[in-house]
Amino acid sequence: MSASRPAAVIVLAAGEGTRMKSRTSKVLHELCGRSMLGHVLAAARALEPDRLVVVVGHRREQVVEHLERAGAGLVPRAEPVVQEHQGGTGHAVRMALEQAWGSAQDELHGTVVVTNGDHPLLRGETLAELVRVHEDEGNAVTVLTTEMPDATGYGRILREGDGAVAAIVEHKDATEEQRAVREINVGMYAFDGALLAGALKRVTTDNAGGEEYLTDVVGILRGDGHRAGAHLAADWVETQGVNDKVQLAQARRQLNDRILEAHMRAGVTIVDPATTWIDVDVTAEPDAVVHPGTQLHGRTHLGEGARVGPGCTLTDTRVGADAAVVNAVCVEAEIGPRASVGPFAYLRPGTRLAAGAKIGTYVETKNADIGEGSKVPHLTYVGDAEIGNGSNIGAACVFVNYDGVSKHRSVVGDHVKVGSDNMIVAPVTIGDGAYTAAGSVIVKDVPPGAMAVARGQQRNIEGWVERKRAGTPAAEAARRAGEARGPAGSPDRERGE
Repeated sequence: MSASRPAAVIVLAAGEGTRMKSRTSKVLHELCGRSMLGHVLAAARALEPDRLVVVVGHRREQVVEHLERAGAGLVPRAEPVVQEHQGGTGHAVRMALEQAWGSAQDELHGTVVVTNGDHPLLRGETLAELVRVHEDEGNAVTVLTTEMPDATGYGRILREGDGAVAAIVEHKDATEEQRAVREINVGMYAFDGALLAGALKRVTTDNAGGEEYLTDVVGILRGDGHRAGAHLAADWVETQGVNDKVQLAQARRQLNDRILEAHMRAGVTIVDPATTWIDVDVTAEPDAVVHPGTQLHGRTHLGEGARVGPGCTLTDTRVGADAAVVNAVCVEAEIGPRASVGPFAYLRPGTRLAAGAKIGTYVETKNADIGEGSKVPHLTYVGDAEIGNGSNIGAACVFVNYDGVSKHRSVVGDHVKVGSDNMIVAPVTIGDGAYTAAGSVIVKDVPPGAMAVARGQQRNIEGWVERKRAGTPAAEAARRAGEARGPAGSPDRERGE
């Protein structure tokens, strides 16, 4: 039997998270391209629940804004409800039911899953299996459990002979025999919705913490004669929460390893997994190669046979088949098939390279369309420009796109040769097949097939250094050179400055 769609998933994300020592809400700390809460919501959405409710409290404004921004267009929409004060896990779930369902909460039918917003390694498959076991066994509640190598500090699961949960005993209250049990309560549950709503009204604060605990619901339901089951998660690592930045770093490493393994098993070569970081939404085709020291962020995509790295950082960038990117930073760029980028290049948003195009060493581009087979080899800035097919931009050129008020665009045609050290002052068009001379400042359109020369005529003032810089090493070198040339080799001297 497969699991049905749950009536709801409730995510608890109201905690203060003081051990993070941060002005950012605990559940909004990021790893591998998503917030912790974002990873949990992705796992929850994999169940396709009718409703997705997030309990917010501490720094709620941050969390609500994040839900609106990061969840735009996603189904189901995450509905925030407020827990005004931290009254325990049972209190948080009760607030969710009262605010999201109101007077209809007693009519909540179907499975309700409760999970935590600080478990970023949780898989949707694990939650789905929890729901399946819950429904197959006809349980009133099913507890997600795991077996820890060291269960110190965790609540132990005590089972009946038929596998049902007899009790959840906190570590401090457990006997030595009970502490030997390695199966622990993860803090996630699948409930019968109607039974949950009724039991929550009977949870008391008669405990040392003065809070309403969700674990008490398990005891209440068992006391009413209902069955409490458990589903053992095979991988204890994915059930671990994050409480401080040490654990955040550990979770980031574990999640990144999971992502890298999936890519490698799909045919991607990752030369050095220890120095490679890939976000969860990155995609890559078989035979792509990622070299050491590379970070792939956002929705970056690597085409078949693409080679990226070493030393690259790509964000929301598409790399075409068999393209090569070396020691480069690329943001929201499109790199065509067989194109070449780097080393030490910076592709800013709006850069688009056609097939076989080249961006070389110390080149920066922005809002630039580089045509098929065109080259910008070195020491150049191309901003707000369109370069046609088969053109070459010489070294040390600048596309001057900003007049202090507005940005302007330049157009370079097909098979154009722009000389070294040119200033292309926008807006300007250089026609197909045209040339520009080295050192030119191009401020007017260049017709197709023309040679544009825009520089002053060279004038040599003989003897200037010896007259104006007498006593310097340069003057002495010039004097010796003049003596070596002799009178016969001396050209006529132009006087003046």
